[in-house]
Amino acid sequence: MLWLARFSGFASAAMIMVILAPSLQSFPFPPAEAIRSSHFDPQRRFLETALLDSSFHLGGFPLGFTFKRAPEFKNAAPRKCSSGRFSATLVCDPSLVHVAITLDFEYLRGSMAAIHSVLRHASCPEDVFFHFLVSDLAPELETLVRSTFPLLKFKVYFFDPNRVKKLISSSVRSALEQPLNYARNYMAEMLEPCVSRVIYLDSDLVLVDDISKLWATDLGYSTVGAPEYCHANFSKYFTAGFWTEKRFSRVFRGRKPCYFNTGVMVVDLQKWRRFDYTKKIEDWMEIQRRFRIYELGSLPPFLLVFAGKVKAIEHRWNQHGLGGDNVNGSCRDLHVGPVSLLHWSGSGKPWLRLDSAQPCPLDSLWAPYDLYYSAASA
Repeated sequence: MLWLARFSGFASAAMIMVILAPSLQSFPFPPAEAIRSSHFDPQRRFLETALLDSSFHLGGFPLGFTFKRAPEFKNAAPRKCSSGRFSATLVCDPSLVHVAITLDFEYLRGSMAAIHSVLRHASCPEDVFFHFLVSDLAPELETLVRSTFPLLKFKVYFFDPNRVKKLISSSVRSALEQPLNYARNYMAEMLEPCVSRVIYLDSDLVLVDDISKLWATDLGYSTVGAPEYCHANFSKYFTAGFWTEKRFSRVFRGRKPCYFNTGVMVVDLQKWRRFDYTKKIEDWMEIQRRFRIYELGSLPPFLLVFAGKVKAIEHRWNQHGLGGDNVNGSCRDLHVGPVSLLHWSGSGKPWLRLDSAQPCPLDSLWAPYDLYYSAASA
């Protein structure tokens, strides 16, 4: 029956895409107001679902799942793509599309689905280079990725959690306090100097469009490009104390700040290095620890530094909020408009809801990219 469930999920996804793709209307309302919610039970943590087999052990922790080998994608005529050769200097090849994504125990299943979706829809999957940010040095992790995607071009980068542990303050959800969430702040120094641009992607999303289109974004004078939501209530991302204290709130003077989600960003690493934005973000995190100016995790420092200076990208590249709010993870609908990327930001993750047999309707759009394999379902 597994094949039937997967076919049903794919059919549902296809049906929604056919309906939504022709629409050219932009998302007109704040995310919280434009999506409908319904109750869903609190989420089980990812590691609690991993109890079936233990073919891989990362950092000594048995992960109770394996991943099926992904198909080899050849989506364009070979002459239109690179030769696919591998060498020590490959990462500096100017023809590559660079994608950064985190890998950790709890979200590994989501990361693998995200990678799969990028390769499935890329016009030249052999030209995509992945930069994996990890906070646990486990050689088995690289083995797992290589066995699932044998032809994948990638490199693993270690992010030391101690770099930010003393800067992280408590948040509305414990998952937002994990050090790896802040690795995106350090990409400019972690990745090779020859990498001048990167697309950062969260682990709880899938693409349904060619990533090269997102890569081609013209950032102009901006350092960061992302979909903006200017109708959202921007003030709610900071405390009342922040807005009444002029030494803090004046940071937005002369700017028209809009909310943007940091789970999908095109980043000019050369500009980032030149203006040392990592230090600017760390400064705000230090202020947060002393004065408590926001309640969320890694998002507000980005807003403080970049909001009002972001290159706006079409909303189709981040249909976010599908994981519900940061506490209950309630079911939500797609925003109005075309779809190129689906993002389950919020506390509800599609793999947990599918495993618990209590999925939200849109979780069927994630299922076709899931490479999870368990002995129980074989």
